[in-house]
Amino acid sequence: MSATTIQPTVTLAARAAVVAAIAAQYAADVDAAARFPHEAIAALREHGLLGTSVPREFGGESATLADLAAVAAVLGAACSSTGMIFAMHHSQVLSLTRHLDGAPALELLVSRIASEQLLVASATTELGIGGDVRSSLCFVDRDGQTATLAKNAPVISYGAEADLILVTARTDADSAPSDQVLVACDRDSTTLEETSGWDTMGLRGTSSRGYRLTARVDLERVVPTPYEAISTETMLPVSHTLWAAVWLGMSRAATEISRQYVRAAARRSIGSLPSGATALVGLIAELERFEALVTAAGARFDDLSADRAALGSVGYLVSMNNLKVTASTLVADIVARALSITGISGYRNEGQYSVARLFRDAQGAALMVHNDRIIANTAQLILVQKGS
Repeated sequence: MSATTIQPTVTLAARAAVVAAIAAQYAADVDAAARFPHEAIAALREHGLLGTSVPREFGGESATLADLAAVAAVLGAACSSTGMIFAMHHSQVLSLTRHLDGAPALELLVSRIASEQLLVASATTELGIGGDVRSSLCFVDRDGQTATLAKNAPVISYGAEADLILVTARTDADSAPSDQVLVACDRDSTTLEETSGWDTMGLRGTSSRGYRLTARVDLERVVPTPYEAISTETMLPVSHTLWAAVWLGMSRAATEISRQYVRAAARRSIGSLPSGATALVGLIAELERFEALVTAAGARFDDLSADRAALGSVGYLVSMNNLKVTASTLVADIVARALSITGISGYRNEGQYSVARLFRDAQGAALMVHNDRIIANTAQLILVQKGS
């Protein structure tokens, strides 16, 4: 894969807008065919957006979480699947870059993510653990300076398209299920045997198929920081914030369609308030609440990014769990309201006022790490939290 040269005079927002236009052009076909959004991801590479969160010292741009969230929202408005791939990719990239601990092999890998615009996926779920990503059955089977992994993953989003897959596993055969490490597996040293397809209601372009994964890697590719710390300090807050940003973008798109629909109705009924106008007021208010929620989440993480104790506090974990549940509920509610305003025009799969794809995509938000599981985890955290 050829290296990408980033033009520093072109802002992140400008590059995101260019990619979003391409993503929007192909979004309907990506959805209809349930295919990977090749065109949009190629554009992300071309414009250097897959390496933007890598620190400058390793060839990236040191983008903040607020920066990434802004891009994710723009992409999410254009194509939900493209936005979600961008979000999942950067949650993995930051899980590496923030936990290198001076490991030379991993530093070189991070530099390659920036220079070659590698696409990074994750394999955290596993059959037999009941959806608990903080437990693993598979383990790092060490043999001298190399190791093998074998994992039966019900979902690896865009796994067949990724250049690098970060895999959670037990530290060794004798480790407890929660004693996990993160292993960076190159695609060319990893075998994926497909076990389930991805013909779903929404988010069809994420290509989140199931695979039996086997990989052989150098032990240097095992991230030195325990996965417990990586998950708490980086993967959970980053993924929840970026997912929320994608859902915000989807909500913006649905609201804008509603606005255009009501304006068109107003032009046909000059002198009277068109149907849906008052409902649009409430929809915009909900969108503004959503905007504030995502903005605050990105800024808070950036403020605390170097304070590992604060990121690991019960209060912060509770707030991040609540962010995911609230954001996933808001996107479903906002798109449903948009459908109510646009009526049969929004219900159609075609036409300028269709919100059908957005409606279907929004239903997946509550299921990405099921809200019921997150709420139960939050309840446990609250029980041990001290003070207010």
